[in-house]
Amino acid sequence: MTLYLKDPTFLDWQTLAMTRSHLAVETGADGALSVVEAIPAADQLDPADRILDCAGKLVTKAFGCGHHHIYSTLARGMPAPAQTPTNFSEILSYIWWHIDKRLDLEMIEASALAAAIHCAKNGVTFVIDHHASPFAIAGCLTTIAEAFERVGIGHLLCYEISDRDGEGPREAGLSETDAYLAAGNPGHVGLHASFTVGDELLARAVDLADRHATGLHLHVAEDMADQLDAAEKYGRRVIERFAAAGVLSLPKSILAHCIHLSANERDLLANSALWVVQNVESNQNNNVGVTGYAGLSDRTMLGTDGMHSDMLRSAKAAFLSGQATEGISFDTLYRRFRNVHRYLEAFGAGGDGENNLVVLDYDTPTEVTADNFLGHFIYGIDARHVESVIAQGRLIVEQRRVTQVDEAEALAFAREMGRRLWEKL
Repeated sequence: MTLYLKDPTFLDWQTLAMTRSHLAVETGADGALSVVEAIPAADQLDPADRILDCAGKLVTKAFGCGHHHIYSTLARGMPAPAQTPTNFSEILSYIWWHIDKRLDLEMIEASALAAAIHCAKNGVTFVIDHHASPFAIAGCLTTIAEAFERVGIGHLLCYEISDRDGEGPREAGLSETDAYLAAGNPGHVGLHASFTVGDELLARAVDLADRHATGLHLHVAEDMADQLDAAEKYGRRVIERFAAAGVLSLPKSILAHCIHLSANERDLLANSALWVVQNVESNQNNNVGVTGYAGLSDRTMLGTDGMHSDMLRSAKAAFLSGQATEGISFDTLYRRFRNVHRYLEAFGAGGDGENNLVVLDYDTPTEVTADNFLGHFIYGIDARHVESVIAQGRLIVEQRRVTQVDEAEALAFAREMGRRLWEKL
């Protein structure tokens, strides 16, 4: 099957070169994208071929999310916690750990479906997720994967293993991860954060990642409590502890947040092959602080940390925050926004090829050129301009409507599961 995009302005996501022509998009994980001078006549098209009129529209590579928490989807509008948190540790205890302990597989499925729909409609076709449900672990990763695939979203998944809920959930998390990766599924070995991961679990996680030729995905120094705990228990700061455990030798690893780092820790990361994800809005929401990522790593990506599924929104927040923390430029921000694709290519994950595209109906009052596109990217283009979305050559959003699932039915299911979850809170 070939999907022909008629008369778009095509923006090369790497060079920002703009071409006004037609595009031919092949299906499949490795489907090709090519510029064509003419679309075949009707009698030359295969029955499965389609033509999408993109006149006046801007087409470019679809987006990716470097760090998500789809399990937070059902938290929107939830009842207030019984006790008001006064610091980050209490936010985790009174809100997020209170929620994740009450999730079951139906709720996880509903969360994944709703999050995948929101991603698709925001132009996001690939998600790197970090999941937690300590009393519904067996089968949780397959449940998320199947829900994502129903909508058409590519994924790298992990379960955030931790010592915080005792031996049973820890062992179940290791077993679920091992089984999921052993079945040939792409993913990470997930850990929560240093302050909930003992030395034994850390060593086992590094070994498991090494055996499956993958990396770890974990939170790092999101709050100073993480550093204080590491200093007290292990006599090292978090990154120094991870370096001693071999984490920095796993180049596919993703470290989320990395806010409260020392100069030595920043040097250790800068000289490693690991990837960092900044999640500015979540950090501001939790009042844990912000930092500059300049010099930390050229391998910095953007994520949402589960706050939403809109990467254009995340990019704008990172740019505005970065003005104060590092004087960030348009070019640097855009590179971070697109680094998820470079990570996925280095990882060897399928599903994020050049046949993942977004069609933008960008109603700009001023001209868009290759020279000024980044200004439009920061100050103009947002999720409301996403008209159609193509994932692995398939239209998964057409004229702002998802095509692979019944959106009304999926969101009704999510609301039902949300009510069940809230009753358990």
